Amino acid sequence: MALLLYRLGKFSYRHRWLVISLWLAVMVAVGGAAAAFHGTLSNNFQIPGTETQQMADKLKEKLPSASGGSASVVFEANGEEFSQAGKDAVSAALTKLETLPDVQGTVDPFATQAQLDQAAADLAAGKEQSAAGKAQLETAAAELAAGKAQLDAAEQQMAAAGMPPAAIEARLGQQKAALAEGQAKLDAGTQELAAGEAKLALGARQLEASEGLRFVSEDGKAAIAQVQFTTSINGLDPEVRQQVQEIVGEVSAADVTALPSKEISEDISELFGTAEIIGIAVAALVLIIMLGTLIAAGLPLLMALVGVAVGVGGTFALSGAVDMSSISPMLALMLGLAVGIDYSLFIVNRHRGQLLAGMDAEESVALATGTSGNAVLFAGLTVIIALAALVVPGLPFLAVMGLSAAATVAVAVVVALTLTPAVLSLVGRKLISKRAWARAEEHNAAPGHDAEDRARDEYRSSHGWGGIVTKHPWLALLAGVLLLGIVALPASQLRLALPDASSEPVASTAFQAYDTTKRSFGEGMTGPIIVVGDFPAGLSEEEAQAKQFDVADILRGTENVSAAIPLALSEDRRTAVFQVIPDEGPASASTVQVVSQLRAEKDQIEDSTGVSIGLTGQTAGNVDVSTKLGDALPPYLAIVVGLSLILLLLVFRSIWVPLLATGGFLLSLAAAFGAVVAVYQWGWLGTVFGVENPGAVLSFLPIILIGVLFGLAMDYQVFIASGMRESYMHGESAKHAVRSGFSHAAAVVTAAAIIMVSVFSGFIFSHLNMVRPLGFAMAFGVLIDAFVVRMTIVPAVMYLLGEKAWWLPRWLDRILPDVDVEGAKLRTQATPTADVAEPEPEEVAAR
Repeated sequence: MALLLYRLGKFSYRHRWLVISLWLAVMVAVGGAAAAFHGTLSNNFQIPGTETQQMADKLKEKLPSASGGSASVVFEANGEEFSQAGKDAVSAALTKLETLPDVQGTVDPFATQAQLDQAAADLAAGKEQSAAGKAQLETAAAELAAGKAQLDAAEQQMAAAGMPPAAIEARLGQQKAALAEGQAKLDAGTQELAAGEAKLALGARQLEASEGLRFVSEDGKAAIAQVQFTTSINGLDPEVRQQVQEIVGEVSAADVTALPSKEISEDISELFGTAEIIGIAVAALVLIIMLGTLIAAGLPLLMALVGVAVGVGGTFALSGAVDMSSISPMLALMLGLAVGIDYSLFIVNRHRGQLLAGMDAEESVALATGTSGNAVLFAGLTVIIALAALVVPGLPFLAVMGLSAAATVAVAVVVALTLTPAVLSLVGRKLISKRAWARAEEHNAAPGHDAEDRARDEYRSSHGWGGIVTKHPWLALLAGVLLLGIVALPASQLRLALPDASSEPVASTAFQAYDTTKRSFGEGMTGPIIVVGDFPAGLSEEEAQAKQFDVADILRGTENVSAAIPLALSEDRRTAVFQVIPDEGPASASTVQVVSQLRAEKDQIEDSTGVSIGLTGQTAGNVDVSTKLGDALPPYLAIVVGLSLILLLLVFRSIWVPLLATGGFLLSLAAAFGAVVAVYQWGWLGTVFGVENPGAVLSFLPIILIGVLFGLAMDYQVFIASGMRESYMHGESAKHAVRSGFSHAAAVVTAAAIIMVSVFSGFIFSHLNMVRPLGFAMAFGVLIDAFVVRMTIVPAVMYLLGEKAWWLPRWLDRILPDVDVEGAKLRTQATPTADVAEPEPEEVAAR
């Protein structure tokens, strides 16, 4: 592989304009495709085949009016209470919303609250009327009974006096007819009273079901309106969201503030914000300090931008054909920038060192591509494997996320191996400052400089950080493991959920809407649970209503449920929709428990009412996603680790090095989880990282972090350990190779890690709240993995193992292909000028 990459580097160097033109053509093509075919990004994390999705599909078929997505708008009076002008402005805004093609309907809070209040008054009046009617019927019944008794007594007296029956009938017939008519009226009145009481009972049950549910707060200062859309919330175009916000914002003229919920106000159309740019600026500063010139520093940045343009552009081009979450291009952007800079940096840094040592430019570029480029290739493969394996859990949004990021990393690798050599050919000697050239030429011309170089390298390897670690290997090992173990302790309390508005910045409209809703209507109103009931066939309207209330009574009796309201009934009375209001918000542990309890009550509800139920809606869907992701973690981790162990076995031809790399990754992962829990779930250092409302951790953060961190950890393992193996293969002792290999790789790995941490740290303060914990987890994970695991624990263990570190069973050594990651088949060969073609290296290893 090293020889093949050497040839590729030389080809790119000699045919620079061809390579550059091809990449420009690719960028133009991808850019055009992205502009022509891009679709709308969403935060749709639904999983096909789950109960949530099945119930949503059923509603779409049986009850389309209740199948679209819904969101809320909270209106707050700026004065004491809503004025009539304020109420009219709210009603007018909601009426205007209904004219939008994407809006199916709205619920006016004032009209609805008036209906609820009137229903209570009507029920009280109805009870009074029923009681009065009952009293009248009882009086009439008593009078009728008395009249009947008198008639019976008269008839008995006449019979006793010997009057014939015909005479008796003639005298009493009119009275009997009057009594019969009175009895008929009494029976009719009794039936009417029974029907009225039945209606009152249904009204009482309906009022009981809606008890505690309000659309206008008790103090009259806030009102909450519902907006029903024709499509799912995640399918709304940004333009529609903006239209809704502008229309409801018109109420400000009536001294009313409109606060659309997160579903309406969140903007996921932009990728880059100020924080991300600052992160890249820090990375550029590190490059300038390390490489000494703006040209040298700008080259890795340029390569990263080309890779991101192609990778993320391709992702956008597919967004019109594939349902894609907003975090997919963000993840691709994060990784593309980080690895794109690092991969080109490794090649540029090696080329720079070889130029300063006096090597011909063409030979240096080819050799850097064959050696450092080889490490880049295998490091990139580990990242690609880890990301592509995200398809294994079977979650569509996660598969798209992983494949888009893997493709962007693959592009970054190809850019580093082809475009970087071509641009280095254009840059030539400008890569290095004139002062550095002068010092290098003076040094190279000095007699005995080779011995001086070797002595300097020896001093650095024994007195630098690598020397300190290898002098006290047990201390370094124990200190590193203990540190990571302590940081990892909070990870045992990890709680996962998809974020709700409570995790948004305090100044955001989404959080203000959430906070006002919580204060005025209860936190549960921010995340209702939708229950779909399947009713038996042949029910009358009254029977169907009674069953609705029977089911609602059971649902309302569930622990941590504040209300359960029948919302809709299909025309055939076979499908009903209920809204369950939990006590707390959608991401709280108690609401997750409510979802589980409701599902556990299915059999009870069906046995007692004959109605089968299922859950749907955003809250239940989020719980399903979190559960599915949690279940997918162990098999995913096993697959990623297994495949990468095989790859590392091929690269290093050792049993212990892959095991050490994997063990170190597990320590880094646990520590990263612990830090995320401490900051984002417990709120430690919340003011530093902008965590104003700590809560559950983003549910797909662990599985993404596993994939990304494993890949990046293996990057540093490859660069550190390949330097050690290169020294070992050149004849140094195993323990000395640890020091010298570490010394050669430490500077560039340190710079690469700082660059990657800087890029990821920029996303900690992203304008997309969902991305922030992901940026923190990656930045912190890379930080501790690079400096604690790869640069402390790994060299300590490698030094302790000595020759055993490179042990491989003979039978396995025979069957494993030789990928030559350290470039053992290449030999250093300088030329007098860069224009003279050189024979390809074959056998002797090069530094």
